[in-house]
Amino acid sequence: MKIKRNRISDVLSFLLLVLTLNAASGQSKLPNIIYILSDDQAWNDYGFTGHPHIETPNIDKLAADGLTFTRGYVTAPLCSPSLASIITGLYPHQHGITGNDPAFTFDGQRYRSDWMAARSRLYKDYLDEFQKYPTIPMLLKKLGYLSFQSGKWWGGHWSEGGFTHGMTHGDPAKGGRHGDEGLKIGREGMDPIFEFIDEAIDKKNPFFVWYAPFLPHSPHNPPDSLLQKYLPKAPTKPIAAYWAMCEWLDITVGQLLDKVEAEGLAENTLVVFVTDNGWIQDPDKPNIYAPGSKQDPQDMGIRTPIIYKWPKRIKPQMNTVNLSSSIDIVPTTLAAVGLKSEANMEGINVMDEKAVRKRNVIYSLDFSHDMVQVDQPEKSLESRMIITTPWKMIVPDVANQQNKNVLLYNIIKDPMEKNNLASSNPKVVKNLMKTLDAWWDN
Repeated sequence: MKIKRNRISDVLSFLLLVLTLNAASGQSKLPNIIYILSDDQAWNDYGFTGHPHIETPNIDKLAADGLTFTRGYVTAPLCSPSLASIITGLYPHQHGITGNDPAFTFDGQRYRSDWMAARSRLYKDYLDEFQKYPTIPMLLKKLGYLSFQSGKWWGGHWSEGGFTHGMTHGDPAKGGRHGDEGLKIGREGMDPIFEFIDEAIDKKNPFFVWYAPFLPHSPHNPPDSLLQKYLPKAPTKPIAAYWAMCEWLDITVGQLLDKVEAEGLAENTLVVFVTDNGWIQDPDKPNIYAPGSKQDPQDMGIRTPIIYKWPKRIKPQMNTVNLSSSIDIVPTTLAAVGLKSEANMEGINVMDEKAVRKRNVIYSLDFSHDMVQVDQPEKSLESRMIITTPWKMIVPDVANQQNKNVLLYNIIKDPMEKNNLASSNPKVVKNLMKTLDAWWDN
């Protein structure tokens, strides 16, 4: 008996509806999802990226077991806009959070209680803009996910980001700015996350974990055993302390992944690893970064390994060729749970091998630390970056006070960006500028 095409379509639609309803009721095999977000770490400060001294065995194993892009980039070299992109799948000029704080004149000391109160009032406008767009916890909630916020979080109370559980209160009167109580995670143990996972298991809900510890972020005050381990290897004590912080992060990553393994959840858990922005430790000043890293458009500010591990669903591969961006994380997550990306998301699903191979350009943006105007992000723009193979171009913009020249690097041969080739490659500059402008103006 022949079945008409429209009847086949009806059957498929019915099956899709059943799957969706089962997912919403928590009865499906939807994957658990964990985002691990390193804080202030250079792309080459891991064992698997070739650092000669820093030991990161747990992240190394994660990289070996997952799809790892060594040519990964974040959307901005600063934590607040970068993290906002990771949770929305949008660039900073789209979601509105381009810096860490609003720019305003204040007669007093920065970060004190009266400054925090004034900041909070002004930041609310930026937060309102940001909250026009769904976050990944909001989108996953449709499928019955429970979600937990821990660590760095600039979006006020954890519930404002769509999380069902969390640590950050966001109250400026209690020091709420970029994580507050959430910043205890990792540094003071992992119990809050473990208790959340236990609750999700008991309730039979799929879960999402945002693990964004204040590691290796300053203050660089690692356990003494780790500091003593690196002091003989490092040229200075500040560098030894930073290296020790990187291993401290790795230890906590191991604790988290061990919990997932112990609960029998590893096979059905998508783990994503990325850092928010880069870091070069000043050799002589503790807790201080050197130029060309954090807050700067160089690769030491925006490049990061990006790892996706999902056993039996994502084939392990150390991808050293193709470009990847942090804006891919949300589209990939949505694809993993059967949801479509939002219309304004420009990232790709990295599980789509054709899409990965087809992509030949990505972008990043560098804005001033303090945001000038909520509805005009271009006023805070310092640089636009376009990355291809083999080129990377940095184009200065209105807020840039340090550099007025276009910078062009063969990023494959010159990963530390020592030789500006703009003057000797005018056609390359022209073509890349055309592509960058078309993207920016779109």
